[in-house]
Amino acid sequence: MTGDVEIAVLTGAFTARPDRVGDLAAVLARYVVLTRGEPGCRNVDLLTSATESGKFVVIEKWETPEDARSHLDTELMTAMAAAAVPLLAEQPKIDLLDTISAHDLD
Repeated sequence: MTGDVEIAVLTGAFTARPDRVGDLAAVLARYVVLTRGEPGCRNVDLLTSATESGKFVVIEKWETPEDARSHLDTELMTAMAAAAVPLLAEQPKIDLLDTISAHDLD
């Protein structure tokens, strides 16, 4: 390897209404697959909590912070948000993180 690679990490934590867990999982899974093809996207993972039913976390890795910020305004992101909002038990928590130690297998 030759030096450090800049990676921007965008996270989203979503909690489904108890009766809508499967619906939210489907919305987020579609979003993840489509986001992987977006310019500047290095990878996206969808995780579910092993300790809290209905909680999902999306972890996105982007080439630059600008790529991550630009993605927030895309039609893909706004469509996911519109589909997810009626399924949520609470407001999602979205955060753009500066990396201290992040590894990307590219």
